Amino acid sequence: MTKFLLAVHVLAAIVAVGPVTVAASMFPPAARRALDPPPDGPRAADAVARVATVELLHRICRVYAVVGVVVPVFGFATAKNMGVLGDAWLIASIVLTALAAAVLVVLVLPRQEAVVRGLLPEGAGVTAAAGDGPAAGATGVTAGVAAAAATVRGAVTVTRRDTVRLAMFTGVFNLLWAAVTVLMIVRPGSTTGA
Repeated sequence: MTKFLLAVHVLAAIVAVGPVTVAASMFPPAARRALDPPPDGPRAADAVARVATVELLHRICRVYAVVGVVVPVFGFATAKNMGVLGDAWLIASIVLTALAAAVLVVLVLPRQEAVVRGLLPEGAGVTAAAGDGPAAGATGVTAGVAAAAATVRGAVTVTRRDTVRLAMFTGVFNLLWAAVTVLMIVRPGSTTGA
């Protein structure tokens, strides 16, 4: 049973946490590109695609963050079966996992949401506007993207500095997960083998 729980724990970490770390890392540079003034003429659709990319990356982070709850659940079950719940390396991993989750929920996801809202025109969204057909959705988003960077789009002001700060918080989140991964592999002081 321990091998099964460990396998599910590792697979869940790869499938759930991996996409969050990648999408969260891609979000700040994608948001900076979306803040650039849109090109004129036929390339105006590029601006729509940039905003849609930012919105998709945020959605990936949100969905996989919820799925990621499975990782510690199976981690605790595995640790209990292995009899290592009191080991220092596991306690340190639990603390770092809690910190990573807090950084994601308190610092990364809300800032991503603010950036997405700031890139869209007030009351519009790529998916909401698309209900009237591709052309109508593109027009609504293009109008919002056409506003210059650092101006109010919708109800939120977004600047390049906001994306840099978001990149910093995302980096902290990723470093915490990297530390957890190393602790899970090395297991310093463990008597269960390495």
